[in-house]
Amino acid sequence: MLKFKAFTAATAIGLLALGALAGSAQAQEKGTIGIAMPTKSSARWIDDGNNMVKVLESKGYKADLQYADNDIPNQLAQIENMITKKEKVLVIAAIDGTTLSDALQHAADAGIKVISYDRLIKGSPNVDYYATFDNFQVGVLQAESILKGLGVKEGKKGPFNIELFGGSPDDNNAFFFYDGAMSVLKPYIDNGTLVVQSKQMGMDKVSTMRWDAATAQARMDNLLSAFYTKQHVDAVLSPYDGLSIGIISALKGVGYGSKDQPMPVISGQDAEVPSVKSIINHEQYSTVFKDTRELAKVAAGMVDAVLSGGKVEVNDTKTYNNGVKVVPSYLLKPVSVDLSNWKQALVDTGYYKADQFK
Repeated sequence: MLKFKAFTAATAIGLLALGALAGSAQAQEKGTIGIAMPTKSSARWIDDGNNMVKVLESKGYKADLQYADNDIPNQLAQIENMITKKEKVLVIAAIDGTTLSDALQHAADAGIKVISYDRLIKGSPNVDYYATFDNFQVGVLQAESILKGLGVKEGKKGPFNIELFGGSPDDNNAFFFYDGAMSVLKPYIDNGTLVVQSKQMGMDKVSTMRWDAATAQARMDNLLSAFYTKQHVDAVLSPYDGLSIGIISALKGVGYGSKDQPMPVISGQDAEVPSVKSIINHEQYSTVFKDTRELAKVAAGMVDAVLSGGKVEVNDTKTYNNGVKVVPSYLLKPVSVDLSNWKQALVDTGYYKADQFK
């Protein structure tokens, strides 16, 4: 009897071990997914990368996460290396969405599918899917927050002085942000409610290469010295929190943020911690929150569907033409955040912890 019990226990242990090995082998068989992110200089890309790895690993994949320090040759080398290693799918947030055509042809030749992540990869037929937020709506929300902050919707007539900033001209999203914002602001500019004293309008004049905060700060310095020695800036359209921080630094440098010279209504995007603190401190007015946890789930779902032969979920097949093809896309909804709802949107949802804003 004792021998039988010992045999049974040994058998059970052996079966458990075999089951564990089989499970491990199954996870191993699912393969490695290459994730190419642009930079660690923005907190949001760190969150994107971490969330992608977390979701993919929960589905049984391995993740090869690479950051390129905003260096295009570096990102190209990382992607080529992923192709050489025959990683199953590439998820790419491109630094410059026009520079990857040759690399993506190599991926296609190797049978590797490509998912463009948040930034559309342009000029290549080898972009299979696109996971992003509704980027036009991001701009709409930014512009609407400016009108709210100025009190225009409550009947204040102005005129209000506004200056416009755009994102990086090599990022396709930047044009959607700007166009979305201008769809709201231009009627008020045309009727004189909003006045651009510099007359600098259009992405060819207001873009900010590589989303660089120092570049935005320098441009704001120049605008202030050239057009606002006797005028007050009432609002600044900023498409990204990092630029907003630079713009605020320039404004503080000439006395804005005091009782005599209140801070303009300044928009932003990505709900980065320093900018949320700035909102709490009545400096930046608003930001647009894009829940990267949800974007990671969408992108990982695309990966899983591609590799399992399932149907890839998309909700837009018209908007995102990369110059060669319309890329099937899934668009998530962004959320406008200001002093009235930051805690509800960012802390109560578990995206941040309350003590991060102390």
